[in-house]
Amino acid sequence: MSLNRVEQILFDYIQRHAEERHFWQSKVREMMQQSENDQVAATVLAEGLWRYYEERCRVVPLLHEISAREGHQRVSLRNLVEHLMRIWGPIRPANRSKRIDPE
Repeated sequence: MSLNRVEQILFDYIQRHAEERHFWQSKVREMMQQSENDQVAATVLAEGLWRYYEERCRVVPLLHEISAREGHQRVSLRNLVEHLMRIWGPIRPANRSKRIDPE
């Protein structure tokens, strides 16, 4: 999976800070359990992660610097969200069609 620059920096930040990581781990799991499907969960999580990034840009020097240098244009965080869902989300059973055993 390839993350864009903002996604990679945000992922690294979350990974380095245990409290932030624990928050997002539980948020991802909770959203995946509550949502009707993973696409809905990913959309909601991407919105929340963007708001989180905006908030963190105001108080975290590294994120503030990047935001100031590159402009504060909205970028997609969908790849990051899908990555977090894969590594932190609940294990989903394979969606296999029922097999009919030959007699």
